[in-house]
Amino acid sequence: MKRIFTCVVCPIGCELHVEYDENNLMHENIAVSGNTCPRGDKYAKTEIISPERTLTSTVKTDSRELAMLPVKTSTPIPKDKLFEAMEIINQVSVSVPVYAGDVIISDFITKGVNLVACRTVKK
Repeated sequence: MKRIFTCVVCPIGCELHVEYDENNLMHENIAVSGNTCPRGDKYAKTEIISPERTLTSTVKTDSRELAMLPVKTSTPIPKDKLFEAMEIINQVSVSVPVYAGDVIISDFITKGVNLVACRTVKK
């Protein structure tokens, strides 16, 4: 099978041409061309085998200054878990103070992935 991707790992946006066998999805069996760096090769193979995304969103706070706190996952999570992740996020409320980088939920959706605050709110 053949697919074409635009690499999103860096601002260059290489057009990646990917050839693979749907019945044998292993990194060594996927051919990638069009990338100008090794990151494009890794991105294309991950996108074929198990796509991942970094999730950014907001959670409620008890702050008078900022009602919604921006948050993100510390590392990408499986793309097929995004809706499940949003259901959890929509139920979360944090108490201030909270500092940028604070872990809001540890082992979020996947072991080792944290939901972290992206902004400091003191009151």
